[in-house]
Amino acid sequence: MRPRTLGELVGQAHLLAPGAPLRRLVEGDQPMSLLLWGPPGTGKTTIASIVSQQTNRRFVEVSAVAAGIKEVRAAIDGARTVLTKGGPETVLFVDEVHRFTKAQQDALLPGVENRWVTLVAATTENPFFSVISPLLSRSLLLTLEPLTDDDIRDVIASALVDERGLAGEVTLEEDARDHLVRLAGGDARRALTYLEAAAGAATTQGQPSVDLTTAETAVDRAAVRYDRQGDQHYDVISAFIKSVRGSDADAALHYLARMMEAGEDPRFIARRLVILASEDIGLADPTAMTTAVAAAQAVQLIGMPEARLNLAQATIALALAPKSNAVITAIDAAAADVRSGKIGPVPPHLRDAHYGGSKKLGHGKGYRYAHDEPYGIAEQQYAPDVVADATYYRPTSLGAEAGLKERWQRVRALIRGHGGPEGTKGRNRSAR
Repeated sequence: MRPRTLGELVGQAHLLAPGAPLRRLVEGDQPMSLLLWGPPGTGKTTIASIVSQQTNRRFVEVSAVAAGIKEVRAAIDGARTVLTKGGPETVLFVDEVHRFTKAQQDALLPGVENRWVTLVAATTENPFFSVISPLLSRSLLLTLEPLTDDDIRDVIASALVDERGLAGEVTLEEDARDHLVRLAGGDARRALTYLEAAAGAATTQGQPSVDLTTAETAVDRAAVRYDRQGDQHYDVISAFIKSVRGSDADAALHYLARMMEAGEDPRFIARRLVILASEDIGLADPTAMTTAVAAAQAVQLIGMPEARLNLAQATIALALAPKSNAVITAIDAAAADVRSGKIGPVPPHLRDAHYGGSKKLGHGKGYRYAHDEPYGIAEQQYAPDVVADATYYRPTSLGAEAGLKERWQRVRALIRGHGGPEGTKGRNRSAR
């Protein structure tokens, strides 16, 4: 069922629009090397094959998993020989190019520079980290997006009737189709594999149609009742966040597994963890944000199913972290004052004093440079008069925020001229 033309290619509309690079390469038959970056099952190998077939070029495939410099050079030398004898140009497809060492990637450069081959290299990892700069600069980078549920439905629908697929031997019930789409997770190859297994099971049992039970049995995966646009989506993610907030790592992992098994977008889960890191943990554990952001980046770099490990690690870490909502209450309180009209003028000593004439207006006069003061803390007014005594950040005594609470109380007192907790005599000591 591999597409043979651009017209049969499913998804990647941004690459197939009139005038888009891929279409110009194929239809204009222009020599141009490509670097295809995208998750598994989105059409990287298929695009390489289409470039070869529709432009009447030879197609040579090299896998970075098994090949070395010797195989790469042999493929390029063979392409050069065919070209010098008046033969067709060669499309050299390198799958998983990120697995090549720097030396192996360097071996590709002569063929690309001299246009002995049209290189089409595929990677599931960020090429800016995994591909050498000379190769990047000589190739056109095309980013492939995960296939949507509708794209996967189109793939399945074609396979059911196409002569190269099931040729109408069986039909597929709607709930079984939905199950296969969820399991595919945007991977067309996986969708076809599951469809073939389900159709085989139905045929063996003498059934003309694949129902949900047959599909579940064939792929050994129970159907998770989960609608990514319905109540389950909102209910499960709500329960997930509340479980992490409530420090129940086991419950949080259960809801995480339900979402991943149902094919929820892992980027959505990662975004919610990043939000939670500030909303529910904040400075009680300053590393929580780092952990959540790292998990979100890992999801982008690695993709599913491996990224489930990164999400699980972040979920456990955030569930076990000490909790504080002081960050969200602080910014909400400040925003409430602003919305209610408490927006006074900036104190004159804090205004910009760098432009001509600013000093005549009194800008910067009396400003105390914090670094010149004891312990880097200057007693002066920073906030406008209307909110000069406002208290927004109210740290808790949980986790690392307990130490921040003590320091903030002392620093705040010094800034506002109230002295330290022990009075004026203990002022310098209180800032330690």
